[in-house]
Amino acid sequence: MTDAGKWDPSRYSGSAEYYARGRVAYPAELATAFAAELGLDGSGRLLDVGCGPGSLTLLLAGLFEEAVGLDADGDMLAEAGRLAAGAGNCRWVHRRAEELPAGLGRFRLVTFAQSFHWFDRPRVAAAVREMLTPDGVCAHVHASTHESAHPAIAELVREYLGPVRRAGRGSLPAGTAGGEAAIYRAAGFHGPRRFEVPGRVVTRTVDEVVAGVFSLSSSAPHLFGARQAEFEAELRRRLAPAETFTVRLREVAVDLWFTRGC
Repeated sequence: MTDAGKWDPSRYSGSAEYYARGRVAYPAELATAFAAELGLDGSGRLLDVGCGPGSLTLLLAGLFEEAVGLDADGDMLAEAGRLAAGAGNCRWVHRRAEELPAGLGRFRLVTFAQSFHWFDRPRVAAAVREMLTPDGVCAHVHASTHESAHPAIAELVREYLGPVRRAGRGSLPAGTAGGEAAIYRAAGFHGPRRFEVPGRVVTRTVDEVVAGVFSLSSSAPHLFGARQAEFEAELRRRLAPAETFTVRLREVAVDLWFTRGC
């Protein structure tokens, strides 16, 4: 198992307060596309595994009777609860994905959005397969809610943290693992069937760009230790004099995996 699949509670330490501000929200069109593809009508339950501060959970919650967000980071769930104020059908569960099924019951849709690569993937996929209703679907969301707004960012992170990508206490010299299709199939899933939501151009402020840097596992606040304030000041200096940045986000692609042939 690579560092990406090993449990590391420090991976996003200190990032929760920056996440919602620093990451671009999923587009509303994504919820519309989910509803159209799966015929979602407000019934059934949603489980968002590795939900972070509920970015996708909250977007899709209105399509279900109940939406459950599961994450191993308590600070992320606290932020999700704050952002969900008024969303009465959301529940937040503080557990690792490897602890599933964890008595959570059955679900019409289980989602992994920028999270599956962090888990013991065969174990989690097999558990999720058994948690779906007979017509249930697992959705693997390929997306980026963060694109670098300036080349100075990556350069400065390397100056402070070294040339190898960091991830909590470990490192990811080759990046995160791919090949998830084989893992889903080995767990008994059929598919995938893919749909896409087009990319878009967004404008980001300096504060949002800085928050985006601290929202990443590769540049989480704790990695800088006592030099975090120094790093932030230097980052802001290198971003100046610009006040806003135009960022082009890639399309959101969703692979749907079914419990039976589709």
